[in-house]
Amino acid sequence: MQKIAVCVSGSGTNLQAIIDGVKNGKIRQTEIALVVSNKKEAYALERAKKAGIDAECISPKDFPDREAFGRAMLDRFEQYDIDLVVLAGYLVIIPEILIRQYKNRIINIHPSLIPAHCGMGYYGLKVHESVLAMGNKVTGATVHFVDEQADHGPILLQKAVMVQEGDTPEILQKRVMEQAEWEILPRAIDLIGQGSVSIVNGIAHVKL
Repeated sequence: MQKIAVCVSGSGTNLQAIIDGVKNGKIRQTEIALVVSNKKEAYALERAKKAGIDAECISPKDFPDREAFGRAMLDRFEQYDIDLVVLAGYLVIIPEILIRQYKNRIINIHPSLIPAHCGMGYYGLKVHESVLAMGNKVTGATVHFVDEQADHGPILLQKAVMVQEGDTPEILQKRVMEQAEWEILPRAIDLIGQGSVSIVNGIAHVKL
């Protein structure tokens, strides 16, 4: 049984997809042990509590520096014996101490087909605004392992989504969530829990 911590910053739609995936069996042999938000008002914390999951706010603003913040996160993950950290709409750059201690055990969902529309400054609606501004006909979502660079690291899963005539950033965001994010993030967690993922020479491999 793998124990996961889900890190969130907002409403927690991807968290809900994970909660539902565990309940309906799409995510096997997995327990959501902890939900952490950097924002006290994040609705994701309410979602977690309604599902009976331990949830709390650990904000970098409450610590003197990133090292202290990272150590607090690490201490909490170790307390809960976390195997995998899932960044599900988490708008905080992960401190290096966490990346070192959880090497190849942190995954992130990003709402584009990396390496397009990613990196510093590309988050939330900004990603979809960029897709539309570029005139892209296809976008999607990516699950990748986290390393020291933003939206970087071995890609685990991707799913394409068509851009449609008349799309606004909000409409496109909703379609990418429904057709890609809520599908591939639970699948990635399940694959890792089943021992079906390996990383060789910086490339993620899935054994089906």
